[in-house]
Amino acid sequence: MNMLKENNLQKPMVVALLALVCCFLWGSAFPCIKIGYQLFAIAAEDSVSQLFFAGCRFTLAGVLVILFGSLAGRKMLKPQSGSWKMVFVLALFQTVLQYVLFYMGLAHTTGVKSSIIEAANVFIAILFAVFLFHFESLTAKKVIGCIVGFAGVVLINMTGSGMDASFSLKGEGAILGSTIAYALSAGLVKLFSRKEDPVVLSGYQFCVGGAVMMILGAGMGGRLTVTRPAAFLLLLYMAIISAVAYTIWGILLKYNPVARVSVYGFMNPVFGVILSAFLLGEKNQAFGLQGVAALVLVCIGIYVVNRQPKGKRHTKVV
Repeated sequence: MNMLKENNLQKPMVVALLALVCCFLWGSAFPCIKIGYQLFAIAAEDSVSQLFFAGCRFTLAGVLVILFGSLAGRKMLKPQSGSWKMVFVLALFQTVLQYVLFYMGLAHTTGVKSSIIEAANVFIAILFAVFLFHFESLTAKKVIGCIVGFAGVVLINMTGSGMDASFSLKGEGAILGSTIAYALSAGLVKLFSRKEDPVVLSGYQFCVGGAVMMILGAGMGGRLTVTRPAAFLLLLYMAIISAVAYTIWGILLKYNPVARVSVYGFMNPVFGVILSAFLLGEKNQAFGLQGVAALVLVCIGIYVVNRQPKGKRHTKVV
């Protein structure tokens, strides 16, 4: 039964479908965060309230993962006795460091530069998988595919403003640190899932990481003001985004090479721009020639990384 599940989750079409579902959900988070700031009366420069808001979202996401995982398995979903260390390490990198550094950096740089730096996590995740965790080898097609996909991300963000060559540790440096933390977490998920269920890891690391962010945000004066009942529905949806996307992503990483899964991350900002066009009215960037060209480049990059030589089937990943 496990082998059947593993074989299915290694099929290119299954990987593509599930990874794109994750990217669509993460992409929808971009406009939803902006809407959430309005519904909870959070100012653009109020990074501590943004941190508190994110902590609420991730804590709720963890509760949802544990609840539905327990219902599906008909028993309480909980880590094995030796897995708590993995939960705390993963919470540190995948949730706390990634988002604390991101909000810190975003307050001191532009959204355009942040999106482009964040997209570098695909490169960094593959480098960690190759040189730190020794999960796979570095090949020319991985490098070429990543370069092409990254070019698409740069193109979708080139709006004529917000780009310059400046660099500061508290701005671009913090965003880069966030990107490294997230890239490292991809390798950690794959490593830890050899001994623990990725669903368990996802649920409990969200609870731990979200609680830490709530405490940090509240301790620094962060607060939420509910302006209308729809705010709670939005918070629930954003929690579902994290619960579903990170759990599926972790399962894909367990059964596939990091490069095969991570390269789909280039679709996050593309979906973000497209969904922002529908939800926020920002249509020029999404539906112009620039947006179409960016989508084509990202798709080519994904294809190059995942292309299988003729006659060669996917191999088991251990």
